[in-house]
Amino acid sequence: MKLVFASDIHGSAYYCEKVIEAYKKEGAERLILLGDLLYHGPRNDLPREYEPKKVTAMLNDMKNEIFAVRGNCEAEVDQMVLEFPCMADYMLLYLDGGRCAFITHGHLYNNDAPPLLKDGDLLIHGHTHEKVIQKAHNYTYINPGSASLPKDDDVHSYMLYENGVFSIKDFDGNVIKSLKL
Repeated sequence: MKLVFASDIHGSAYYCEKVIEAYKKEGAERLILLGDLLYHGPRNDLPREYEPKKVTAMLNDMKNEIFAVRGNCEAEVDQMVLEFPCMADYMLLYLDGGRCAFITHGHLYNNDAPPLLKDGDLLIHGHTHEKVIQKAHNYTYINPGSASLPKDDDVHSYMLYENGVFSIKDFDGNVIKSLKL
């Protein structure tokens, strides 16, 4: 199983294209989007090449390859233009070996307010725009950071899952953090 995760595109056509390029270069089976796809939010500056309509078209072209969850910037109107489901608060994904990953945006369920998880489960979310891989309580917490608006001038990023390894990468493909399950 090979998956690419990305979060917090926030309507940036430039970084949406970077996410799609990374997905194709990695040869992944699915692109998992962790919310905040089209809108930049009132607390954020406009991201580079803020063009939500262009982002909509790019993502709709890949609708059969995307799983997505709702971010705090998603609204019903976003679902009206996106041709894949994006309004679920979370999804469960069973990875190689049957390990359960609870996938969400992070504004409802997060490391400070986790869902009910079994020992060894994973909590994967975006929202904070900060890259994290850490053991927490009885689960592992992973955040790929933000594709378009990383915190504190950090590097723009996405995450690859392959053969039991999570790797947070920059858009040049350099590994920033990794975890082998």
